[in-house]
Amino acid sequence: MPRFMTLIHLDESNIPAQGHSAELGERMGRLAEEMNKAGAMLETGGLHPSAEGTRVTWSGGKLSVTDGPFTESKEVIGGYSIIQAKTQAEAVEWAKRFLQIHEDYWTLTAETRQIAE
Repeated sequence: MPRFMTLIHLDESNIPAQGHSAELGERMGRLAEEMNKAGAMLETGGLHPSAEGTRVTWSGGKLSVTDGPFTESKEVIGGYSIIQAKTQAEAVEWAKRFLQIHEDYWTLTAETRQIAE
């Protein structure tokens, strides 16, 4: 069965200072449990803030290293999942469900792409 990676893009400046709510954590847990029972979930995780990251760029035959935060980026990748699904459409449905469990004040984008085998 094909595997898909979903990247969750978010604006770090709009994340609540206290992080996600306890209720959101519970909803995430229920959805993860459902995905596990369906055999879809392979791996998932959140990422530390971009301020703790490093970018390595290859351009013009040279390497450059930039420590975060990355001021030129409004949206960053805040989390990911790797799932298996029969089709891209099925993977997108799981991504939609993940986004919909968030409160209205969140602004998130899910990018879902099939992993090349």
